[in-house]
Amino acid sequence: MFRTAQVITSFNSAIGRAVSWLMLGIVLVQFAVVILRYVFGAGSVWVQESILYMHGFLFLLSAAYALAIDAHVRVDVFYRDARPARKALIDLGGAALFLLPMCAVTLWHAWPFVQISWMIREGSRETSGIPALYVLKTAILVYAGLLALQGLALMLRAAAALSGNAPALETFARKEG
Repeated sequence: MFRTAQVITSFNSAIGRAVSWLMLGIVLVQFAVVILRYVFGAGSVWVQESILYMHGFLFLLSAAYALAIDAHVRVDVFYRDARPARKALIDLGGAALFLLPMCAVTLWHAWPFVQISWMIREGSRETSGIPALYVLKTAILVYAGLLALQGLALMLRAAAALSGNAPALETFARKEG
């Protein structure tokens, strides 16, 4: 169980590190937009929309990475001072009762939305905009899938810790809440 959780976490971490480069892209492209507009008096809808696409991909595809590195916000009234086994139990329950159902609802409601977008090859509302809005909308499904996968990893790690797996228990002992 613990090994499977590590593989899932490694996968989501690799995706998170890869898409984190979009932050630099956002800054550089936004800087270019400002220079083009105020120095050269030129603009590009396509370039401006690319910032929105990068922003969307960054946040949707890095959510599972944030969960993997324990960077999500949690109410730590019960968690901060808890023993490792109790932290594992809270994580197991939270993932099973809240995270996975939220991912399922997101997938359920986003699927038709994304499917229609692909069927009509939805593009920008602007004439010179990016003609692939359907690709950005697909990131919603990827977001929910990766987050559910990381939720499964969290549950496997918690179950391993509760069954006495020392390395898994150690991960909960390090968590500060």
